[in-house]
Amino acid sequence: IMDEGQVIAVLGTVLFQDVKELASLAAMVGQLQDELTYYKKELRRRLGATYHFDQIVGYSLKMLELKKFSQKVAKSDSTVLITGESGTGKELFAHAIHAESKRKMGPFIRVNCAAIPDSLLESELFGYEEGAFTGAARRGKKGKFELADHGTILLDEIGDMPMPLQAKLLRVLQEKEVERVGAVRATPIDVRVIASTNQDLLACIKDGRFRADLYYRLNVVSLEVPPLRERLEDLPELVSNVLQRLVESTGSMVKAIDDEVWGVLRSYSWPGNVRELCNVLERALHHMEDDTLKKEHLWLPVSDQAFSSTTLMPLKETLENAEREALLLAMEQAEGNKLEAAKLLHISKSSFYEKWEKHGLSK
Repeated sequence: IMDEGQVIAVLGTVLFQDVKELASLAAMVGQLQDELTYYKKELRRRLGATYHFDQIVGYSLKMLELKKFSQKVAKSDSTVLITGESGTGKELFAHAIHAESKRKMGPFIRVNCAAIPDSLLESELFGYEEGAFTGAARRGKKGKFELADHGTILLDEIGDMPMPLQAKLLRVLQEKEVERVGAVRATPIDVRVIASTNQDLLACIKDGRFRADLYYRLNVVSLEVPPLRERLEDLPELVSNVLQRLVESTGSMVKAIDDEVWGVLRSYSWPGNVRELCNVLERALHHMEDDTLKKEHLWLPVSDQAFSSTTLMPLKETLENAEREALLLAMEQAEGNKLEAAKLLHISKSSFYEKWEKHGLSK
């Protein structure tokens, strides 16, 4: 087809010797379309949020009010600060907020500010240019903020971010742009920021460990996730939900729960919150001899009033529980600061974090 001497279109005809060839081609195209659809969904799943509000267990008044307010917050684009003790489910709320926001089709990127060494955190967050430092990748590397463009970034354990990086993060929040390590110009970004911490940031400000101006930039909307001991009415639903997942993954079967079990669970203080509950129940499944969960299957710290002093555990379990209690006590005395907690225990920060992870206490 010509238009003023220019070819604007070409028509062609495909001939098939057998109609079966056409049917085979159509089937192949259909299969490729199905595969493309699957991989698009899988990509969104891997980059997007894993949890939604209907997956957050809890019908206590505190949890219902928190979920209702969080759903309202999700519709805005404001920066959110989520606080609460370790193991309460702060990350679940961050996922759910992203999943119900206008950015839900964009990426959800989580960064644990305490897990990454201080020397690497800047390049992980903001990226770097080629030749920025020895060992830098050719063509440089995008940071987490650039990877989260048009989506949401969760800055987990924000209270552990070094002071020099806090200043750079403040600039990112103010200017909506990031400057890679070694770059001469900044890169514009469109990212919603959610931060979470188990620390009292106001106390950190007073101690000179956190910037007040950054705190007010992050704390536009504040959500506080209650500890498990303040919502014990959620225990039946939580236990049912956790056991269902554990049964599917371990192949164990739980048909009944003794009444004494509920007394133990309700009287325990749960310093590790829901994450500790999951740990206790998973351990209990391995000690069940039939399909009934009993009091003796619940291996809780012997120092807690909820557990009888006559209960005897193997030495390995006793030592593990003692180590776990020491970690929790150190965190309590250090007001949630892992570096200070490590100093109290006379171990390195990396060693503290490894033990924290081992006992399932990390956020």
